[in-house]
Amino acid sequence: MRIGTFNVNGIRAARRRGFDAWLAGRGLDVLALQELRCPPAEVGGFPGYHAAIDCGSIPGRNGVAILSREAPSAVRTWAGRPPRARGLAEYAHEGRYVEADFSGLTVACLYLPKGGLPAHLQRPGNMRDTPDGGAKHARKMRFLDAFARELDRNRRAALAAGREFLLLGDLNLAHLPHDVTNWRPAQKMEGFLPEEREWLGARLGPRRLVDVVRALHGDRPGPLSWWSWAGESFTKDVGWRIDHHLATPRLARTARSVVVDKEASPEERLSDHAPVVVDYALG
Repeated sequence: MRIGTFNVNGIRAARRRGFDAWLAGRGLDVLALQELRCPPAEVGGFPGYHAAIDCGSIPGRNGVAILSREAPSAVRTWAGRPPRARGLAEYAHEGRYVEADFSGLTVACLYLPKGGLPAHLQRPGNMRDTPDGGAKHARKMRFLDAFARELDRNRRAALAAGREFLLLGDLNLAHLPHDVTNWRPAQKMEGFLPEEREWLGARLGPRRLVDVVRALHGDRPGPLSWWSWAGESFTKDVGWRIDHHLATPRLARTARSVVVDKEASPEERLSDHAPVVVDYALG
């Protein structure tokens, strides 16, 4: 079973750049998409795939989807059923989470808030964004705190129903030094702050979830999945690994290979992210 995750950074723009040709030739059984960034009526269809979509209600922002060859037996979005974990209600309209059940498997797709820097790391003149006193960072940390409970509940619910659980998506978090090209300065950047890394580490474990890509790739740098549009980051392969497959241990043990579909040149890029594709020995 071939499963991928891809932050398209705008599905309409990605399609103009060649997304449909990539999808048609990739042989995916399931694909999780993040940052659709358009209303439902403008997402369009995906020939050969069923689509479970939550675009949210913020124009031009967020939006998630799960495309699948097999029709899901059930689909859950926060728009259709508000998250049960206390503290997530304020994010329910943002198009950040969708979950679909298949034969023996529940697939979830998450687009986690990017966040910002805590107040003590904000330096006017050295930031692209206007200093906000740590408001975006605090909002992201509130999300992480609440989502930890929701994720644990959803994982347990899938297992209780006889299904493995797989969380896919752009988590806007890198976990280990191998996940960031220049990891030392990144320790003071959003997405690699100590408290963020600690949160992700706490979700992982032999009885919780396994970082499938890291398990397959081994204890070495990469594979990166995001590069800035600016400068020569893409050409020089200076980036981050923030697009994840987090699987229940039994499912993780079936993973056979991982490929990041990084394009050959900057001109061929579909997004500022690249798809992360894992083959699982399922069905």
